[in-house]
Amino acid sequence: MSHAGLAEFVDQLQLIDHHVHGAFRADGDEPRFSNALSERNRDGCSTQADGYESQLGFAIRRWCAEILDLPRNVDPQDYWARRSSIGEAEVGRRFTRAAGISDWLIDTGLTTDLADLADMAELSGGRTHEVVRLEKVAESLILELSSPTDYADAYVDRLAGLAGNAVAVKSVLAYRGGFNPDLSRPTNREVSAAAARWREQLEAGGKPPRLVDRSLITYGIYAALTIGLPLQFHVGFGDPDLNLRDVNPLHLTDFLRSPEAAQVPIMLLHCYPYEREAGYLAHAFDNVYFDIGLALNFVGARSAALVARSLELAPFTKIMYSSDAYGPAELHYLGARLWRNAIINVFEGWVAAGDWTESDARRVVQLIGRDNAGRIYSLPG
Repeated sequence: MSHAGLAEFVDQLQLIDHHVHGAFRADGDEPRFSNALSERNRDGCSTQADGYESQLGFAIRRWCAEILDLPRNVDPQDYWARRSSIGEAEVGRRFTRAAGISDWLIDTGLTTDLADLADMAELSGGRTHEVVRLEKVAESLILELSSPTDYADAYVDRLAGLAGNAVAVKSVLAYRGGFNPDLSRPTNREVSAAAARWREQLEAGGKPPRLVDRSLITYGIYAALTIGLPLQFHVGFGDPDLNLRDVNPLHLTDFLRSPEAAQVPIMLLHCYPYEREAGYLAHAFDNVYFDIGLALNFVGARSAALVARSLELAPFTKIMYSSDAYGPAELHYLGARLWRNAIINVFEGWVAAGDWTESDARRVVQLIGRDNAGRIYSLPG
């Protein structure tokens, strides 16, 4: 079999994006777009050029320009002019359909200006499935309770109701203190006391709820474990709300050894620059899986090196494809395009060297790109 045959197989495979967010719903200005090309600052880049002058910016000009009927490596000004003339809806349609994704597993915890499940299905022509964010459940519940002492049971009931329509749950513990502190299950008394403190703070300050209390976050994680759905954790690279040193997945080792955690699939999302640590955990624990989404887009031309590192230690049945795209639909397409390019680059090299057969390469592509996610999340065929 020829290497051209392997590349064609990779390009034609319908992927499952097992962790993603919605694309922008409505038209916006250029600062919104360029700011979305950086994790650096929620208030935006210091200069608009910063978003373009990056591996991600270069990758968009290289790989996304053609989807908008532009030449490769077009100038940023021409790219934006063409993009804005088409409009966000058409941009979203083109890129999500060009991505070659059959199923999107969407974290619905971030909703501002983003397409929801129905919107993404219509936009992309693919199937959409909900991932429930645990902290969001708490934030929607705390002000509705007649008494904070009811929090523990009310949270379980609310989560169970939402999980009935979901394929997974997710925690952003990484952004709310990291993985270092103790992750043992809090008592119901501790949960009630923490809920009372949080309620008092909210009533005094008048701010929208944002869960940061360790006891309540941990309680949500253990409540999720009893439901049995796959549990996703943000790991590694993200915006400055997290401390990168505290989100090394090795800090989760004691939690992973717990009898409760051993009962459900634990999904480590993103992982860069800890993809090797995540690979070790996937190797060592039967129920641990991981991806390299998010960073795949941000490293651009270096994506083949990142993909190669992710394939070093973990069984190939434990690795997933994800884009973690958020906002510009370019990211929904680019994650898939860069992953395909990287897989072709790496696997063709191994086949040419005689280390792998092409049939084995195809089988592993199918596992990582589609079959593992379909199996773990029990998705329809």
